[in-house]
Amino acid sequence: MRTDLPLRVLIACETSGVARRAFSDLGHDVWSCDILPAEDGSNRHIICDVRDGILNEGWDLLAVLHPPCTRLCRSGRRWMSGPGNWTPPKRLPDGRTWESMREEFEEGVSIFTACWNAPIERVAIENPEMNDLARARMPADLPRPKMVQPFWFGHPEYKATGWYLRGLRPLVATDMLTEPERGSDEWKRWSKVHRMTPGPERSRLRSRSFPGMMAAAAEQWGGFALEKVKAAA
Repeated sequence: MRTDLPLRVLIACETSGVARRAFSDLGHDVWSCDILPAEDGSNRHIICDVRDGILNEGWDLLAVLHPPCTRLCRSGRRWMSGPGNWTPPKRLPDGRTWESMREEFEEGVSIFTACWNAPIERVAIENPEMNDLARARMPADLPRPKMVQPFWFGHPEYKATGWYLRGLRPLVATDMLTEPERGSDEWKRWSKVHRMTPGPERSRLRSRSFPGMMAAAAEQWGGFALEKVKAAA
């Protein structure tokens, strides 16, 4: 019988601490993990590969924020294969080989499937819609992602965010903003994630969590999961 309420929550593949702090603010026993240190220097961040055993430590809820998805998403399909399955692509990014691209693909598949197959009842994995090559490698019970936008949660930005959910309900908007007129200066500001110039920080900045969205996740997923855990205690 459970006596250690509230929830034990693992936030995987996050260094910013945004999601960890959102769940912590509601009193949960929450830890984050990544192969890089936490940006906020928290002592509740574990530097490790999520596949190295931490998934088996009795968590009530797993949220995977930014697993490698560049080679799994639809927009990355053209770099992986030409027509059909695994035919040589027409071109590759400068300085890259097809072998290195496929290695990144396999890494993304490995991390995603390890998290989805973890012995945890409630799982949320952030990832875009997958390309056909990636979908063919996914578990048979993987649903389609539930899509949300930052402006549903008070952030004046566009960034379609997909959540693959098991044992959790889709996020519901908490602070829906009115969208600006398409093509306007405000609309362009809302599209800043997609308009970022290439550079060494682009990937990190594009993958940062939105505090409003994570506050909603902590409130909605955490509340739902806590009800289930208490009912089973």
